[in-house]
Amino acid sequence: MAIEKGIFQRTELLLGKEVMEKIASKKVIIFGIGGVGSWCAESLVRSGIRRLTLVDSDLISITNINRQLHATTQTVGEVKTEALKNRLLEINPSAEIQTLQRIYDPETSDSFDLDSYDFIIDAIDSLSNKIHLIRKATRTNAVFFSSMGASLKLDPTRIRVAEFWKVKGCPFGYIIRKKMRKGDLPAKKFMCIYSEELLENKGADTSTETNKLLTIKSENVAGDPELADHDWSNQKAVINGTVAHITAIYGFTLAGLVIQSIYNEG
Repeated sequence: MAIEKGIFQRTELLLGKEVMEKIASKKVIIFGIGGVGSWCAESLVRSGIRRLTLVDSDLISITNINRQLHATTQTVGEVKTEALKNRLLEINPSAEIQTLQRIYDPETSDSFDLDSYDFIIDAIDSLSNKIHLIRKATRTNAVFFSSMGASLKLDPTRIRVAEFWKVKGCPFGYIIRKKMRKGDLPAKKFMCIYSEELLENKGADTSTETNKLLTIKSENVAGDPELADHDWSNQKAVINGTVAHITAIYGFTLAGLVIQSIYNEG
């Protein structure tokens, strides 16, 4: 299509036509499209990925605006997957964006047909569900990338990429490895994005109260009616501070790993 040719002209100038065709043919699924996953999705579509599945159960809340791509004062109350899909189709109307307003957990895991994807990206916050996805995804033929914790970080120069067992100084990664050793280990190696930095929250957590006061519930919300009032963030044991530039760098780096992997296929 002429419009796609124009959109990706500068990318093709760098990568070449053959690589762009490979990028367009790949099928990618992202689990979690919050602060990390939303930026990852945007970068993938702007880089030429056309076949993308977005998985998230949440609605957009007012407290998402500081760090999530699709969260604005105009989208509060919308289903996250639908809001992001709308934005991505404005970037490339020819993209094939599938949305699943669903929680990934042991009960739902078989419904995602992970074997049908070329790349699986983990941007899940829930520790137990992340561990389950790691075990499941590393037993497919897909290339798997995972995000470690992006909260309590401020310094972009301390963000790193390493193989899962070589992640250092990241408490979230440490806990995952510790729990992983008590059960099935990952079936293959995979790369993670992380940071050794760990700050402390200096403010009080008022997110639950703020959401109750300011979250707008749309009367015409698309998606699963059973999840219409679901707010995953309010079910977290601990809510930590996060900033946009860190989550964006995490997301962009994950997307970069995907594109680099395709580029290196030869």
